[in-house]
Amino acid sequence: MTESAPERTMALGGGGGVPPADAPPGEVRVGLYRDGHRQRETRSLAEAGEAVHTGSGLMAWVSMSAPNREQLLDAAHHFDLPRLALEDAIVAHQRPKVETYGDVLFVVLRPARYDQERELVEVGEVHVFGSRDFVITIRHTEQVDFEAVRSRLEAEPGMLAHGTPAVVYGVLDQVVDAYAPAIAGLQDDIDEVENEVFAGDRDASRRTYRLARQAIRLQRAIDPLDELLDHLMAPLERPERAGSHLLPRPGPEHRTELYHYLRDVADHVRATREHADSFRQLLENITEVHSALISQAQNEAMKKISSWGGILVVPTLISSVFGMNISPQPGFHWVFSWPLVLSLMLLSALLLYVLFRRNGWL
Repeated sequence: MTESAPERTMALGGGGGVPPADAPPGEVRVGLYRDGHRQRETRSLAEAGEAVHTGSGLMAWVSMSAPNREQLLDAAHHFDLPRLALEDAIVAHQRPKVETYGDVLFVVLRPARYDQERELVEVGEVHVFGSRDFVITIRHTEQVDFEAVRSRLEAEPGMLAHGTPAVVYGVLDQVVDAYAPAIAGLQDDIDEVENEVFAGDRDASRRTYRLARQAIRLQRAIDPLDELLDHLMAPLERPERAGSHLLPRPGPEHRTELYHYLRDVADHVRATREHADSFRQLLENITEVHSALISQAQNEAMKKISSWGGILVVPTLISSVFGMNISPQPGFHWVFSWPLVLSLMLLSALLLYVLFRRNGWL
């Protein structure tokens, strides 16, 4: 199965293919902020880059939805984005991570949703570039709504005044919250397949394997977030070791506030990861139970076959003596010989039937 995130190989160097030249541009929205309040909007990356580089105290928030290669190169030119991180953003198929390039922060997130009809975990991708005076959010999925994040943060200017860390928190919070419906949908299907196993459905093993694959896919999107959040929270605990791009506005009270917000996200991540981990173990247990039930059913079938075979073997043995190609022996022509032999065959079969029935083999 292929993931829903676009595996677009658009590396800047010679490796990888280049997308079609006529690839449509994505949507770009640029807002300029001061102290958490929006001052104005512009569609020009050049204007936004110039505004933040002139020391005006403005912060530019650029949100890009499914941008093409030229748009990303344009953003890199006006905001001096690091080349290696830009290549990761262009290729758009990275694991969740956070990296620091000088005074630029680069974050990769993998939002996920669960298509219950197809029983498929669809994983997207979100990138965030940030420094003291700008933040660029890039999405290659419909699973994260940057406008919802923007509206939420603009309604809390005190939070947005933290700059890049606030936007990173807003995006992280929405990505992590979106895992909850995926967890719930996967849980429902796992409960269904568990019932199918105990109902003796022969196709349950195939469905169990398919759900296990989806649980692993969800797990891969969630597991790296613990390390990512630790990296983001470390400078808030020890600001003397942090780069300027990771710090909120001056003041220990502001660092504490932002730390608590990220700690809340970390708690949600931990709970979500525990659910995802439990799915994998549960599906392994369901597989083992299904195998045990199949073996038990096979054993029961073999018991019945063996029982009937044992019931038939004694009459067969007795009749084979009379069917041998030899001269008749004394007593063959006795008037009671055949009724006696037939009665013996019937009684032996009946005795064996009762014995096997009593032992639960029939």
